[in-house]
Amino acid sequence: MVSILITAIVVFGPPTIYFAYRNREFRKFLAGAFFVSAGIQFYLYLAGVSVPFLGTRFVQTPTLSLVRSILHFIFFMITFYFGFISKPRTPGK
Repeated sequence: MVSILITAIVVFGPPTIYFAYRNREFRKFLAGAFFVSAGIQFYLYLAGVSVPFLGTRFVQTPTLSLVRSILHFIFFMITFYFGFISKPRTPGK
């Protein structure tokens, strides 16, 4: 299962970064996705819910949910800024 997850990161990671860099609308989408994910992870932390990883014996503890919620909130702030607030660069200026 771990090899499948690593393969998915290697295959889908670079295209995601490329589209996020090139496309403002994609950054807006990512901002919303990171906001929702941060909220859900924080809720799981507050509720004290341990989440099992499908197909493995690993469990995501509430403490790990807190760390993930903080990281996803930081990613939300970054993608929100570059998707909504910053002005796009114009060629030649």
